[in-house]
Amino acid sequence: MMWARLMVGVRGSGVGLRASRDGLLRATGGGCAGKRQQQQQQQQQQRQASSAEAAWQKTPLFDFHREQGGKMVEFAGWSMPVQYKDSHIASHMHTREHCSIFDVSHMLQSKVHGKDRVKFMESLVVADIAELKDNQGTLSLFTNEKGGIIDDLIVTKTDQGYLYVVSNAGCADKDSAHMKARLAEFKAAGFDVDLEFLDEALIAVQGPTMSRVLQEGLKEDLSKLTFMSSTLASVFGVPNCRITRCGYTGEDGVEISVPRSKVVELTQKLLKNSEVKLCGLGARDSLRLEAGLCLYGNDIDETTTPVEATLVWTIGKRRRQTKDFPGADVIVPQIKAKTSRKRVGLVSTGPPVRQHTPILGPDGQVIGEVTSGCPSPCLKKNVAMGYVDAAFAKNGTAIQVEVRKKAVPATVSKMPFVPTNYYTG
Repeated sequence: MMWARLMVGVRGSGVGLRASRDGLLRATGGGCAGKRQQQQQQQQQQRQASSAEAAWQKTPLFDFHREQGGKMVEFAGWSMPVQYKDSHIASHMHTREHCSIFDVSHMLQSKVHGKDRVKFMESLVVADIAELKDNQGTLSLFTNEKGGIIDDLIVTKTDQGYLYVVSNAGCADKDSAHMKARLAEFKAAGFDVDLEFLDEALIAVQGPTMSRVLQEGLKEDLSKLTFMSSTLASVFGVPNCRITRCGYTGEDGVEISVPRSKVVELTQKLLKNSEVKLCGLGARDSLRLEAGLCLYGNDIDETTTPVEATLVWTIGKRRRQTKDFPGADVIVPQIKAKTSRKRVGLVSTGPPVRQHTPILGPDGQVIGEVTSGCPSPCLKKNVAMGYVDAAFAKNGTAIQVEVRKKAVPATVSKMPFVPTNYYTG
């Protein structure tokens, strides 16, 4: 990793100041001694950066990313491509107009086995898992006893005798510990349930031409696989793949769980189609933001409830009545009583709006804070989401955002900002 450097020259002295990686200014001498010291510092920084990179976890596609020109960065303890040779905007628009592959192998994949698997899962999440049809999935939330969101996840009720669960890489340790602790309680109570953490790779294939691209490698009719449904299949000759029609871009897409030893082969076969390009984390973030999708740790966390986050739709109707999920005593009353703050979308022009930007009312008082924001490549204006006092949460409300200590006009907007294209049949 290249660390930013700040050189401040002192006239006539040959002496400067350099910003080190810890943010402190270091004196550097002039002449040969100064150059040697600079070289030593650079070498030390390179060694430190190399040491940090060596500690990052690597997906099975790591070497392939490097070969394809991927710029690797740390994300949730993993070395992941932020972009490739194409610009962020070019990759973003390619996904909106064609088809892109994202490496999401860093995410936590697990299976829940046993005849009490549904009861076990419902003791952790807000969804009605029991009502799901075979091979149907749903977005859900792990919640704590205070009603806060531990993580968001997708649970699929397969016809193979297990639940297939995918949750966030940044919460992998927390989620696995949470599930293991509940598993121990269930086993101690005599329930039949087991937990298996998978060592599979996971790629997302997203974009309006995904179905045409993928159908070439499938015997199964992809038109029968609708949004949030899942199947097992061979894909371009690679057996034992689980295909789930979902994604994080707002476009039609799938996530394919594939044996680690076969993921490079499958990716290469997909890339043979001129419609398909690799895409990194940078575009993935702007795509999900245009689609109004939350990023855990930014837009939702253990201090936000599903009601505040406008995620009430994830709570099963039966579960609201039985109130038998963690935090139900806090969350369910909020559905009727409302909350003092609410997650909303924002649009603005002018300078970009980023995380932690203060949101101001018409008279300049602070009414909330931006949790995610970026310039929208599709809309050519700024989009953001954040939490505001409930009185300002109505779509169309004129508010302000404080950017570089200046109040910039903004408007509360419905989400998604860009219409989604999920395939529902």
